[in-house]
Amino acid sequence: MTASKGTRLSALFWAFTRIGLLGFGGGPAMIPLIQQEVVKRHGWLDNDEFADILAIGNTLPGPIATKMPGYIGYRVAGLAGCAAAVIAVILPMILAMVALLGLFTRYRDVAWIRGMGQAVVPVVMVMMAQLTLDFWNKSRLALGWIVSLIMASVAGVLIYVIGIHPGWIIGGLLAAALLRPSSSGKEASR
Repeated sequence: MTASKGTRLSALFWAFTRIGLLGFGGGPAMIPLIQQEVVKRHGWLDNDEFADILAIGNTLPGPIATKMPGYIGYRVAGLAGCAAAVIAVILPMILAMVALLGLFTRYRDVAWIRGMGQAVVPVVMVMMAQLTLDFWNKSRLALGWIVSLIMASVAGVLIYVIGIHPGWIIGGLLAAALLRPSSSGKEASR
């Protein structure tokens, strides 16, 4: 193993350990933390690559909190990177769950214990709002604000009113994009 691969493995492990330690609220709440580490802090991906991985990861079964680290780890350092990232993100969660659930069960009637759980909710909400704003800006620049607003509204109705799973909607959009004739193909036929 080269020193650079060992350095990448170490960086992956500690980046995803931080995510595992600070990712209160489950997988969706971890997404902004993953973006912060892999795009902004380490530069392993750019925002477009991150958005693509997030979209594809949401269409696949299983928790996003392990799918994204697994793929990102693989991209950065191969199979060893995949294993390092997944282990790093789940190990703190497993240890914290065992310890905290034991403490919570024992002290659940103490007011400050109840307050801790309630205090995390607004922080996760702000993190999700920041991620939403980032994706809104990306969509607005790529598609325009009207198309972005229409697509977001239609997706909201399909998900929240009709009850369609978001994976089906993302999968449908990916299929439509793949099946759409390319503009270069139209120009070549002229």
